[in-house]
Amino acid sequence: MNNDIKAVQLRRHKTLATGLFLLMMLVFIGCVYLLKTSTAPWIGYVKAFAEAAMVGALADWFAVTALFHHPLGLPIPHTNLIESRKKSIGANLGNFVVDNFLNATTLRPYIDKLQVSAFIAGWLGKESNVALLVSEATRLIKQMATTADDTIVTDFIAKKAGGLVNDIKLNEVVANGLQLVIARGDHERVLNFVVNKVRQYVLNNEDLIKQKVKQESHFLIPGFVDNYIAEKLTAGIAKYLDEIEKDPTHKIRNDVNKQLELFASALKTNPKWETELKALKEQLLPPDKLKEYAAAIWKSVQMSIINDLSAEHSALKNYFTRSVQDLARNLQQDEVLRNRIDGWIRYNAYTYILRNTKQAGALISNTVGNWEGKELSSKLELEVGKDLQFIRINGTLVGGLVGLLIYAISKLI
Repeated sequence: MNNDIKAVQLRRHKTLATGLFLLMMLVFIGCVYLLKTSTAPWIGYVKAFAEAAMVGALADWFAVTALFHHPLGLPIPHTNLIESRKKSIGANLGNFVVDNFLNATTLRPYIDKLQVSAFIAGWLGKESNVALLVSEATRLIKQMATTADDTIVTDFIAKKAGGLVNDIKLNEVVANGLQLVIARGDHERVLNFVVNKVRQYVLNNEDLIKQKVKQESHFLIPGFVDNYIAEKLTAGIAKYLDEIEKDPTHKIRNDVNKQLELFASALKTNPKWETELKALKEQLLPPDKLKEYAAAIWKSVQMSIINDLSAEHSALKNYFTRSVQDLARNLQQDEVLRNRIDGWIRYNAYTYILRNTKQAGALISNTVGNWEGKELSSKLELEVGKDLQFIRINGTLVGGLVGLLIYAISKLI
């Protein structure tokens, strides 16, 4: 019900109460006139009723009016109570709400009845609601991506990336990666590949070896001797490389493993490597470069989001739809999940409300206390003024009956 309707009802009931008072006044005047010309005993009884009714009507009019205004505009003490005592009214109202409504005993029955998950499951079970939710989420995300401040987002990404990069100890990362390679035996495959390629190169370039041997040989040594030496040298190297490739326990392999492990350990423990790799990291990723990368990343993400959400068959929209449908299905079918969600909501709602009861009371108190006095009086009069007019009506009738009773008793005595 809006304030206009409440104002109309208040005026109507005020008119009724005032009209009843005026009626009693006319009856009283009529009885006074009749007593001058008639001795009928009933006139005295009617006069007594009307006289007492006027007194009751005026007394209750004063009482009701004194709550919201100064009667007849006169600054009579202890009138216009709402406006003059709004601070204490606000404080008392806040304490009343907290003490009588926001307490454990009152709240628990209502909190225990909360079944939010069932409501959500039912709501999400309708395709129209899912479409509405996805549409609103899509619109909101697209708006955020379109209107976001590029500078703020870029600075945020650059700051987070810079913090992440600074926290990374490159020497430990490299050392751990190398140790993982050793543990998995990946370096063995690399060594096999290198040895095999070298052996093939040696075998395929025997003529080159012969040529090099002749160049380094003495001029008195015959050519066939140089060729023989070159052939033996080529075969020996190839055989040695073949042994390395086929023997998993070969000394060369063990030496390589040992050197790699020592290098990995040195990477972790030697301050020299930490310093050098840190310097390398700072050279590769200076602050200005990080900011440049962050701007490029944000632009790429921003355009991807906008383009995808603008497309007819959006992957993000489809993903949102499937996710919401899966959630609805899980909530509908999984009672344990529903109970867990409802339990979490009940516990947190109960705890949060009880923890903030004082803030709720302070909010009510401050809100009422900060209202303009006339505004507060008007608000309360609109809410309860109509019902208070019945006090005036009842006061008129009850006052009249009491006056009639007193007059009757006085006559009997």
